[in-house]
Amino acid sequence: MSVNSYEKPDFWSKKAFSEGYPARSVYKLKEINEKYNLFTKNAHVLDLGSAPGSWTVFILRTLENTGKLVSVDLKPLAKNVKGNNLVFFQGDLYDEALRERIKAEGPYDAVVCDAAPPTTGNRLIDTSRSAGLVELAFYYAQTMLKEGGNFAVKIFQGSDTRALTNQMKDLFSGHRSFKPTACRSESFETYLIGMQKKGGSI
Repeated sequence: MSVNSYEKPDFWSKKAFSEGYPARSVYKLKEINEKYNLFTKNAHVLDLGSAPGSWTVFILRTLENTGKLVSVDLKPLAKNVKGNNLVFFQGDLYDEALRERIKAEGPYDAVVCDAAPPTTGNRLIDTSRSAGLVELAFYYAQTMLKEGGNFAVKIFQGSDTRALTNQMKDLFSGHRSFKPTACRSESFETYLIGMQKKGGSI
């Protein structure tokens, strides 16, 4: 698989652009939400690793000016990604001050995370870095998600996947691993889905 073939627009990329989304990744969240009903209108949603904003736009369209969306990324959102019920924070998810600002906007009915590390081409390194981001997303879900809330996070499948899946059992009443149709067939990414966050301390 050449690097350039990832840069060439495919069916999903062309479809995304035609429907006003910044990137093809929107169809991954769309399929996940249709299957697992992570959030609906009036929900309070946290979108981690959101730039350029495809998931943010999809969530805003789903909320239809109801509820609230807090979106976070190191990079800015695309200029046309806007909403009256959107709060965007640009910064590092590991930053404690930023975490407190995000938490102050909660608690949340759903936490979603499409963050991915810069890839090196070395699968061991890439999966390890991805696992670190998943652990970080778990922290946000554990500390900011309402009881009964839902969660979805992208992971590069590797040696850490089983342990991370086991963590889902502790935090959620239901959990699944799901690879949406819009994922590139050669990609080793998938999504961990948590449904109905358990009450009490974990």
